[in-house]
Amino acid sequence: MSKITTELLLERAVPRSTRLRKIETLNLSKLQLKTGDLDPRLFSRLRHLQKLDLSDNLLDKFPNSLTLPDLRVLNCNNNKLEDVTALKQFPLLEELTYENNVYLTLNDDYKVMFLLQNLRLLNGKDITKLANHVRRVNSHKLTSKVTAHWKKFFSDQLPEKYTAEQVKSIKKKFLKSVQTNVVYGPSSLSEFTRWRVKMIAEEFLANSLGLELNSDTEPEEKTDEDEEESTESPREAAEEVAPVPVTPSKRKRNHSKSSPGNKRSKTQATTEKEAEVNPRKSTHVEDDPAPDKPRTSNQPAKEATPEQGAEGTQKNGEQFPKGQSNRRSSQMTGEQKSQEQDSSVVTLTPVKNSKRKEDVSAEPLHFLQCHSKGNSREDFKTQLWSCVFEPVIDSGARKDPIVSSSRTVATCGGESVCLIDCETGTVLKKYKVATEEFFSVAWTTLTMVLSDSRKKAHNILAAAGRRGIVKLIHVAADFCYGEIKAHKKPIATVCFSPTQDTHLFTASYDKRIALWDIGIPDCDYNFKASQLLVLETASIPLRIALVPTCPEQYLLAGCEDGCFAWNIKLDKGQKSRPFEAIFQFPSEKSLTTSHRVDGLAFLNDDVVVSKSSKPGCIYLWSWSKSFDAKGKGCQRTMSAVILAELEWSTTDMSYLTLSTCPAKEYVFCGDEKGSVWMYNLSTYTTGWGSPKGKRSERRISPTQVGLSCSLCFPSAGPRTCLVFPQLTLTSN
Repeated sequence: MSKITTELLLERAVPRSTRLRKIETLNLSKLQLKTGDLDPRLFSRLRHLQKLDLSDNLLDKFPNSLTLPDLRVLNCNNNKLEDVTALKQFPLLEELTYENNVYLTLNDDYKVMFLLQNLRLLNGKDITKLANHVRRVNSHKLTSKVTAHWKKFFSDQLPEKYTAEQVKSIKKKFLKSVQTNVVYGPSSLSEFTRWRVKMIAEEFLANSLGLELNSDTEPEEKTDEDEEESTESPREAAEEVAPVPVTPSKRKRNHSKSSPGNKRSKTQATTEKEAEVNPRKSTHVEDDPAPDKPRTSNQPAKEATPEQGAEGTQKNGEQFPKGQSNRRSSQMTGEQKSQEQDSSVVTLTPVKNSKRKEDVSAEPLHFLQCHSKGNSREDFKTQLWSCVFEPVIDSGARKDPIVSSSRTVATCGGESVCLIDCETGTVLKKYKVATEEFFSVAWTTLTMVLSDSRKKAHNILAAAGRRGIVKLIHVAADFCYGEIKAHKKPIATVCFSPTQDTHLFTASYDKRIALWDIGIPDCDYNFKASQLLVLETASIPLRIALVPTCPEQYLLAGCEDGCFAWNIKLDKGQKSRPFEAIFQFPSEKSLTTSHRVDGLAFLNDDVVVSKSSKPGCIYLWSWSKSFDAKGKGCQRTMSAVILAELEWSTTDMSYLTLSTCPAKEYVFCGDEKGSVWMYNLSTYTTGWGSPKGKRSERRISPTQVGLSCSLCFPSAGPRTCLVFPQLTLTSN
């Protein structure tokens, strides 16, 4: 017996009703409904139903004859839907949500945008502009390609007088050929393209040869050719399907292989008037390590561990909304900026300078709250984990360390990755994945071949976090062109090799560090990624750094239980490798290796800066004097040769960001109160570099203490970016 009865429908109506035909709003959520429970005969009596909630059920598809002629709003979140084409039976549908249906992909979004001509909101985002592009420009392009394919290969294969059997045969061959050979847009939309090509080809044959259309096809919308061309992006080869920012989606669970050629990314574009479609919510984090205790609302963003999830996420959309981000920036630089200043949030406390060279003076310029959920000003819980300056695409500038980075910084936290102009305080772009919590971002520059065979360098941003997936974003095109399923557990940090542009290291809570060759995308964003190396760790890796003097041979990692080193040379045959060394640091009683190293960076070619939350101090130590490369075997314990100890907070809070500026010989580190400690070490480094250099006996005090919780400094250059959950401070 079906779970749905007349009595149940009357009871679940909002408000309750006495007759089915009077019901306009119906809530059937959380009833464990399956497809068979949706009785078309019963639903056909809901003639005036406008809003239907079927969320949190077990539906795998919709019956084809529910007959809801007036349905305008449909919620199918948290089901098991595998197909959306049956939704075409609701032609008046204006709002549709189907988040957390893991078998649905970007291709399904494009299908519903084409099938439902009145649809304007998909998963809570306005898709009007993108939908018009799909229905018009996309259809026009595909129709042209299908017609050309017929004329070139099939038009002369039918005799003047043909039989039904000949038509049937030529139709079968044409449909197979056209779906195989007509290619349009990125690979992530290949399923949608084949679906539309088949539909267009059948319509073409019906009009040309008088063949009967299949019942599951939908005639394309006829539009004015001039209007179509006017809405087309000039980037035809790379962005014909989505000329506006595009966003990937959660892949189907049984597509576990990380082959970028089969990417299931859910894409969607947005500017102020453009769409922002959201990916499905992920639920596979229960095997993550236990998080630290939750912080109070007035504590800084770094208290929680990266595996600790953000409470609640927005909808299913990953994208770069330019206009929305700019609006958010302007809001914060006005009312909220003044509010923060009035509450003395930006007070900087200089520390006396004793015989140091020119000190960097940090002064706040802008206040931004760009990582809050739903752009809420009340959200001070969203963690902000990383920020990295974008490199300058100029070979001449790259040689000059002072201008090796731009004024644009990428930040990540919660469900968002933001690109911020530090001088103007403008959020240039915002990329969102509601199912994700981003922990790390990294830049590389790839030389791509354009559609006209020209080569051009483009900056690519890699972003990763809780889902263990690396998102690859072509920033200039506002396009997330692919993803790599790198790990089954959260990724704590990522970094690119300074010598191999396509080599990406990912460090995960699965106690592995993987080296990937992400490949170079072609003009259609097809790319091939491969795993080159797996480094086994004894505990969770939190920070990684390549040794500057030999970045292709040694990698250093700060982990939950110490600091480790690996030989990463690719000419060695062993693909999976254990660590070669673990470093001991002084504790209150003796040397110890078993303490969390959650901050790690190189101050110069030899000096390593590492932080542990347990001792409440920052160590500076020599890589060359600590690591004995001549030793044989693996997993050797070595004593870190300490050069100095920095005076720092005694907090036991973890994951407070540590960063260095080698060009200025500066170290920066945040603390539990929201302050950033700055150390000018220019007067010490010369002595440490000499063969007889001795350890500084006293702890080195900070040069300045200012307000922040997370920061980054360009590898060489004068710009600082001081970032914390609700604020971004920049200084020259």
